[in-house]
Amino acid sequence: MTNQEDLFVKTLAASRELSLLSEDKINKILDDLAMAAIKYTPEILDANQEDLDRMNPNDPKYDRLKLTEERLEGIASDLINVAKLDSPLEEIISEKTLNNGLVLKKIRVPIGVIGIIYESRPNVTFDVFSLCLKTGNALVLKGGSDAYASNSCIVKVIHKVLKKNKVSTDIVSLLPAGREAAKALLQAVGFVDMIIPRGSQGLINYVREHSKVPVIETGAGIVHTYFDQSANLEKGTEIICNAKTRRVSVCNALDCLLVHQSRISDLEAMTLPLAKKEVTIFADPQAYKELEGKYPENLLHQAKQEHFGTEFLSMKMSLKIVSDTTEALEHIAKYSSKHSEAIIAEDDQTINHFLKAVDAAAVYANASTAFTDGAQFGLGAEIGISTQKLHARGPMALEEMTSYKWIIKGKGQVRN
Repeated sequence: MTNQEDLFVKTLAASRELSLLSEDKINKILDDLAMAAIKYTPEILDANQEDLDRMNPNDPKYDRLKLTEERLEGIASDLINVAKLDSPLEEIISEKTLNNGLVLKKIRVPIGVIGIIYESRPNVTFDVFSLCLKTGNALVLKGGSDAYASNSCIVKVIHKVLKKNKVSTDIVSLLPAGREAAKALLQAVGFVDMIIPRGSQGLINYVREHSKVPVIETGAGIVHTYFDQSANLEKGTEIICNAKTRRVSVCNALDCLLVHQSRISDLEAMTLPLAKKEVTIFADPQAYKELEGKYPENLLHQAKQEHFGTEFLSMKMSLKIVSDTTEALEHIAKYSSKHSEAIIAEDDQTINHFLKAVDAAAVYANASTAFTDGAQFGLGAEIGISTQKLHARGPMALEEMTSYKWIIKGKGQVRN
């Protein structure tokens, strides 16, 4: 038996123990982990710096990799918030009594063992552990080599908390860096119930193409905002700047701005806050002509085909002028990753048409796409944003980390 197979066997066995833990015990572990995240902040930051030292600060992944005292405080707060949430386990989804007297209940149960493959974001280690623990799921982690020191340190902290609470540390394991371990996880049929990749489109494609274990796709966000002819300029300008610049390395950040041709004269005012934030714009011919001499020369470039349908993860975005809502919808349908899309408009008919027509996990009217987040949706932390349609869509939180089973109680009934 290989080291990975041995780990999978232990995790599967631990998952059965985990399913029997009381909600009070689970909540105590999460509260203890929140305190431990603060207590061990120096050790975690030292490990994180080891990873950061190996990465170019100009790499878009650098911000995703970076941990700070403030971010760890936020993580601790999220852990406490998850502990406060009601557990979905054993929730009765439906209940009925058949004519033959059998009583049927459909209840929420853990999925079992979840495998997470992710890149450059050590905060994910805390997030997914909290949600998997709260829903009774054991966890096999496969982080990227660029965050291995950070993830190793965080898992050690989690194990200390589990030992303190007399719970098996096998409920969460970290695989070694390297593709061989990832391949083993993707082939772990019978040990792992579901794989969730979090990272680039390349990672997601690799997992989907090579996994024998069921996969839920999350992560890649090619995000558009459409500024309609009826849009309020002041409101729209603030939304656009927030969606683009609040945190550029996350999947809900704006990548492409679509502007109705009747509002082309508003481009200078619309993009002024972006210029102050030093956002590079790749503009189509109409937009480029309008902004030339009005937007910083070093930040304005003519768009090429590859600039549309790109998740920039940096202070870069594309800009396109469209003739009407139909053209905007066609562009989004062609390039969207089905993550988050938005419209800025005041005309209710246009808004409703857009909300119905766009195929994405989250569709906004007059709000920043930066809100696509489990915590912002009131769900606590999140596993990721599912961009597919089977089992889960949008922020994957507690309910999305459960399956269900039928409980049937009888009084001696037999079938003819």
